[in-house]
Amino acid sequence: MGRLDGTRPVLHVTRQIKLVRGQLLFAPPKGGKSRGVPLPRPVAGRLKRHAADFPPATVSLPWASLTGELRSVELYLSTPAGTALTRSMFNSGVWKPAIRATGAPDDRHNGMHVLRHTYASVLLDAGESIKALSAYLGHADPGFTLRTYTHLLPTSEDRTRRAIDKALGEDQGDDDPSGAADGLETA
Repeated sequence: MGRLDGTRPVLHVTRQIKLVRGQLLFAPPKGGKSRGVPLPRPVAGRLKRHAADFPPATVSLPWASLTGELRSVELYLSTPAGTALTRSMFNSGVWKPAIRATGAPDDRHNGMHVLRHTYASVLLDAGESIKALSAYLGHADPGFTLRTYTHLLPTSEDRTRRAIDKALGEDQGDDDPSGAADGLETA
């Protein structure tokens, strides 16, 4: 949960909503690490339109503990009553019904967390650095990001071949009449 930067399309993740002993509170993001996540302009535009159509609700909750100082925050998503929306409430009341409406299986492969993995895989496939992705995801250690998301690099071999081809100044796309996949048959 965060706020949009008015000067550039970035979402600042500065807090989360936690459920502690049945009560809601605001807390620092997981790992205590705030971060800025670049938003594509269309996503930032849609979020601004959403905020215009459904003005953010001001919600006051204790900070960091049930006895913490009350903080008031404008939330982009809230319940119809204008209260804080928890992850589980959003999951059961919005996400799951939307998944079922598409006819997709309502299982863990289509859970909300898959959005995080999709985001990571799209950025990795586009060549984003592990360090940048680690910062966007809020990981303290880029090594953790690498260990967690390495399996999402299915095109890395093709990217490697293209990089070396380019470095050698060659376009080897049509140079192999045998159709060999790895070139070893002609070695």
